Amino acid sequence: MLAPFWHAKYMGFSIDLLPASADNYIYLISDVALGLAMVIDPGDADVVRRALQKKDLHLALILNTHHHTDHTGGNAKLQHDYGAPIIGPAKEAHRIEGLSRGVDDGDRVTFSDLHGQVIETPGHTSGCISYYFPELKALFSGDSLFSLGCGRLFEGTAAQMWASLIKLRALPNDTQLYCGHEYTERNAAFAMMLDKNNEALKARVAEITKLRKKSLPTLPVSMATEKETNPFLRVDDLGFQKMLEKNGFPTDTDPAAIFGALRAAKDRFGA
Repeated sequence: MLAPFWHAKYMGFSIDLLPASADNYIYLISDVALGLAMVIDPGDADVVRRALQKKDLHLALILNTHHHTDHTGGNAKLQHDYGAPIIGPAKEAHRIEGLSRGVDDGDRVTFSDLHGQVIETPGHTSGCISYYFPELKALFSGDSLFSLGCGRLFEGTAAQMWASLIKLRALPNDTQLYCGHEYTERNAAFAMMLDKNNEALKARVAEITKLRKKSLPTLPVSMATEKETNPFLRVDDLGFQKMLEKNGFPTDTDPAAIFGALRAAKDRFGA
């Protein structure tokens, strides 16, 4: 069960976390004073429309991180109803209907006083992007980086995904991670299997358990916490490599190869 309608406020902006489908999260960022909003990965138009009506907002911008339908399924209806342009990865322009502007690594997207940075993060799909808004200290990573996990390699390679995660790991520690799914509890079980003596991880798992018992979201979470606890961000850490070696992973190779072995193990975990 996903969380109920939930929001946080920053500098006059509101970030609303909207549950959709089985475990998706849609993010609605609004300028409260102007009554305008942008939405990130609107897989369900009705969910977004209800939130806009509840808050008396007009949708001014649609952002997509990648082409999968559970992230883009509401694009057409919302664009039709509100006239909002759609921005998404240029490398997936042919796979996102109605795309108004394709963006690449280093490009900027603007909404009100916010200036989002586009970070190319291929691996889950061939053209995945993430959006970092420094004014909000917020990263919207789609299905590239999850709390305690990362996306499956549907179209990209392990080397691509590892390079993508290094980019995201370089963001400031106080960055808040907003990802596309509520996968944290399942990811935590895999992480604990690998690194059960990690005190930061044990504290995070305890927090996750409390939140999910109340049907609350496990997001956002700071990048500082992810850097300490997410196994997929730590494959180049010598101490963590020793833990992996105890679990039968090869560690006498480059980090991208270790990452690939870890991602393959996660695919098998609980299957």
